[in-house]
Amino acid sequence: MAAPSKCPICKREIPACDGRPAFGPFCSTRCRSIDLGSWLDGRYGIPATPEETEDEVALAPEEEDDKN
Repeated sequence: MAAPSKCPICKREIPACDGRPAFGPFCSTRCRSIDLGSWLDGRYGIPATPEETEDEVALAPEEEDDKN
């Protein structure tokens, strides 16, 4: 039997169950909605490197094919 986990929003203990929890890693619909709202408001983010835009590629100096 797995150990109980904690809700990432309210830190309430979520009892372990045999099947998948009804609310995912959250203890309730309320906590699930709070988390979704945080993503939609931009409070959470996934770090990434910015990709080059087409303008940046067009302005970049071309590399020489034949380097002597």
